[in-house]
This record gives sequence, C-alpha cells and structure tokens, in this order.
Amino acid sequence: MAEALARHSMVKASTAGWTAVMNRYPELASEPLVANWAHAGRPLVVRRPACSDTAGLVPLGLPLPPSHGKRRIAVSLVAADIVASAPPPLLADAAAAAPEAWQATIEKLVQLLPETRTFGSLAWQHLTGLPYLSDSSDLDLLWPLSSVKQPGTLLSDIAGIAKQAPMRLDGEIVGPTGGVQWRELTGTDADEVLVKGPAGVTTTTRAAFLAGLVS
Repeated sequence: MAEALARHSMVKASTAGWTAVMNRYPELASEPLVANWAHAGRPLVVRRPACSDTAGLVPLGLPLPPSHGKRRIAVSLVAADIVASAPPPLLADAAAAAPEAWQATIEKLVQLLPETRTFGSLAWQHLTGLPYLSDSSDLDLLWPLSSVKQPGTLLSDIAGIAKQAPMRLDGEIVGPTGGVQWRELTGTDADEVLVKGPAGVTTTTRAAFLAGLVS
C-alpha cells in the first residue's frame, strides 16, 4: 500500500509479512498471542516512527491485554505486506464492547458527534475480542475536526459530558496536521498547543489549529 497511513490507522498484515516480523523480532516468538496475531486476523495500529525504526518500513504497534502484561509492542512492516487498512472504529460501532456503566456516556458522545472514533482499550476489545477493559480504563476518543461545525461548542460539550462520566475521557481533536489533546484546546486562541502528526510533534496556536490551518 503506497499511500501514507494516518496515525491511529488499523492495518492487517499478510501471513508472509508477519512471518518476516517474527524473524526480525525473534524475542516475540515466546509470546504465543503475538506469534499468532496476524494469523488470528487481528489488526495493528500505525504509530509515529521512533529513532530505532528501520527507514522505509511502516511503524506499527500492538498493546497486549492486561492478562498478558499490558505490554506495548512496537514492530515495523514492509508496506507491501499490509493487506488492509481502516480508520479506528466508530465509537457507535464499538459501544457493544463497553461496560454497561459506560453506555449512557457513549450515547451522549455519539449524539454529540456521530463521526467520533475510538482507540485504546475499548477499540482493541471491540476489534480483537480479547479482554482489554478494566475498572481503571480511560475512554480514548478521536473527534474529526472536518466534521465539526463549531469547534468551541464541541469542546464545551465534551467537557460537560466528561464531568459526569464514570470514566476519564481522553483523546484528540484531529485536524489536517494531526491531533491535539482535547483539554489543551479549552484555553485561549493564542495558547500554543502540541500537534501530534504522523512524523512527529509540532506546535501551533489553538486558533490556527481549530481553523484547520496547516502550521
């Protein structure tokens, strides 16, 4: 797949590609869940590249569920060995995997912006069927700026929902240059915010980011 993949994209590896990953990271072979990851049809997530990553390979990650140590594993893959890619799941689609105590909050969030997507523990439990959620789990969300008519109102509405939620609401508003942690955007227009993009972290002002301007 030649096109650039956005951070948080979910991808699936070919059988041959995953065999190459296991050969490149032989220490992972001792973890059966990881060794069989691609064969079970489970996805990986696109992450930002690290200094140790091999140039020309797609940086990917997978977190193990708490029952397997909650370890975050970083691997990389030849782009040609990615056989499918998709955005992280819509919150509405992942809701069935969430605890009953979360359902009212999720319903409010979906009503607020149906295009809201989720990553983190809820997304992984929804996509893999493995038990990722615990009593201390956050609800990790992505709100696409392109779908937001009034960013300022969205932020105040998220804050209102967060105050009443039984879990911590974490996540980013995602614009053309990357994502900004939503709480950072509740300040003044002149405030500097950190934009997490596919290649690294940049800075811009709150006003420029919410206007969709490229820094």
